[in-house]
Amino acid sequence: MSPTFSSLHYRNYRLWFGGALVANIGTWMQRVAQDWLVLTQLSDNSGVAVGITTALQFAPSLLLSPVAGLLADRVDRRRMLMATQTGMGVLAAGLGALVLSGGAQLWHVYVFAALLGAVSALDAPVRQTFVAQMVPPDKLTNAVGLNSASFNAARLIGPGLAGLAIAWIGTGWVFLANAVTFAATIGALAAIRVSELQPLPSVPRRAGQLREGLAYVRGRSDILVIMAVVSVVSTFGLNFQLTTAMMARIEFGKEAAQYGVLGSVLAIGSLTGALLAARRERPRVRLVIGSAFAFAVTTAVAALMPTYQTFAIALIPVGLSSLTMLTAANSAIQVSTPPEVRGRVMSLYLMVFLGATPIGSPVVGWIGETYGPRWSIGIGSVTALLAATGATVWAIRAWDLRVRYHVTTRPHLEVRYPARTDVAARLGAQEAADAKASV
Repeated sequence: MSPTFSSLHYRNYRLWFGGALVANIGTWMQRVAQDWLVLTQLSDNSGVAVGITTALQFAPSLLLSPVAGLLADRVDRRRMLMATQTGMGVLAAGLGALVLSGGAQLWHVYVFAALLGAVSALDAPVRQTFVAQMVPPDKLTNAVGLNSASFNAARLIGPGLAGLAIAWIGTGWVFLANAVTFAATIGALAAIRVSELQPLPSVPRRAGQLREGLAYVRGRSDILVIMAVVSVVSTFGLNFQLTTAMMARIEFGKEAAQYGVLGSVLAIGSLTGALLAARRERPRVRLVIGSAFAFAVTTAVAALMPTYQTFAIALIPVGLSSLTMLTAANSAIQVSTPPEVRGRVMSLYLMVFLGATPIGSPVVGWIGETYGPRWSIGIGSVTALLAATGATVWAIRAWDLRVRYHVTTRPHLEVRYPARTDVAARLGAQEAADAKASV
């Protein structure tokens, strides 16, 4: 089997991958339908209203992620996922029924978005750490990359399918279709052989466990750099549903089908980035920072594209750079974090990644309404450039890095650092080695 797909050798992971792919297609269909419903039917093309909807969907991550991470280190992860996936399916069905009844109002969508966000906040850290139970430790990076590939393969299919479905049968039926897709994940989880799952330590209940997770992250400057870069880019740059909706509707005068196509085109680059990530043995901090630089450049180019067609093409490298950054960040943290604290660390990462959206989405929506849709993308480009530059300068000084570029020999980019860093000074020997390797 190709190294890119090596995790699919394991039966439990194959089941999970297939079920998640189906459910992710439904999730992307619902995201497109929800934003289009708010933008075109429940408001007067209001980017702020779409931004508020997005913010409410991700706001619970700010409050619930630390608790969810603690649960991920304590509970039976498979059973927890079955509960959260069922909850998200029920919420999708409820919103679909409300829309089909003809009584849906903007505040209804706000409420459902917040409830869905609460369940998703509990689901995310458990889902991230459950991957480590389905494959051996040396396949974890590959499995994380394939998870991203599944998510972005769904993004390739879901938005375009949603655009067509909205035009043919309306948004309400799209929500109901998403509710049905969760049966695939629940069925996959039920079919998993528990005896073949990799054992992970379950942390017993005791006081101070949330503080332990925070203390661990504070002692890992490499993780802090990753979180800082991802947080800034996520806040102002990763608002694709909002920005592409405004570009399609306001800048280019297109309808739902053309809006859905933009999401699928973006996913071409994202899927490519995910498959490349699955081949890497060990992602590093430098890849996260370099991808943020690339994201700044590609989004600036996309914002300047004069036509719908050229804008769509420009989204491919945007998807590639953003997904490379996120997959590298996720893998670098998971691989270098001990299993007994991994759930709490991943919850803090997801808190700054997903929790940044409630802050950025309304701001980006207001910028789009006030200065035009192109500036809603441009603000993401500018802030990503600042974050990547700041992280580079700080890392060179704090870690005493030596960076050289070789034109004629490989590797072209050479990064050297001393044997002891501030990370090594604060951590045990094994954890310090993991942190150092991630730089």
